[in-house]
Amino acid sequence: MNKLYKTAVVTGISSGIGLALTQKLLNENYNVIGTTRSGSLDDFSHSNLKIVPLEATSQESRDNAVNAILAITESIDLLVNNAGIAPDVFSIEPDFESFTATINTNVTSVIFFTELLLKHIKTGGKIAFISSSMGLLKNAAPNGTAYRLSKNAINMYAAMLASRVIDRQIIVTPIHPGWVQTKLGGNQAPFTTKDSADGIYDAILSNTNSGKFWDITIPGLD
Repeated sequence: MNKLYKTAVVTGISSGIGLALTQKLLNENYNVIGTTRSGSLDDFSHSNLKIVPLEATSQESRDNAVNAILAITESIDLLVNNAGIAPDVFSIEPDFESFTATINTNVTSVIFFTELLLKHIKTGGKIAFISSSMGLLKNAAPNGTAYRLSKNAINMYAAMLASRVIDRQIIVTPIHPGWVQTKLGGNQAPFTTKDSADGIYDAILSNTNSGKFWDITIPGLD
């Protein structure tokens, strides 16, 4: 990895937005440490990309992943929490198993992985959360109980975290990535994963109001 480059940690890079954002960051001269469940990545490699295994809902796996990250780098310029699930996004009635899995993956795991890395984020660094406008109160609807609640919780955590790290000049940004052509978004979505990655990167760079929710389809607005 290039010692002159900034270092980013991105979770959930096996496909979709995570993979596209990893490729964007590499093109923007970042070293990237990405996480996948298997600790490997099919069909893509780069000299400035390292991959560590992470099963986000396991505390042991989170600890091991952080140890592996810190063996690669002592400090982090950018942390992007991208990994997440949405099993109930089209369902009206909540289901206990998918509800608890979603909250564990999208909220508990994200918060405690972030907390483990927090002291290693550089002064003036950045933390981003791939969230959703579905988590905004103004967009409340009957479907996706767990998914909407999980993203609402992450938006709140991001705002709270922003106030905690203000003295270190760390900018925290929860981001709606648009309606994207992924397994969740479907082929009819207007944004490609590259479009989304470009918008996310611009939001990370542009935001000076830490804790502010960004919708890449309405830059700078919530």
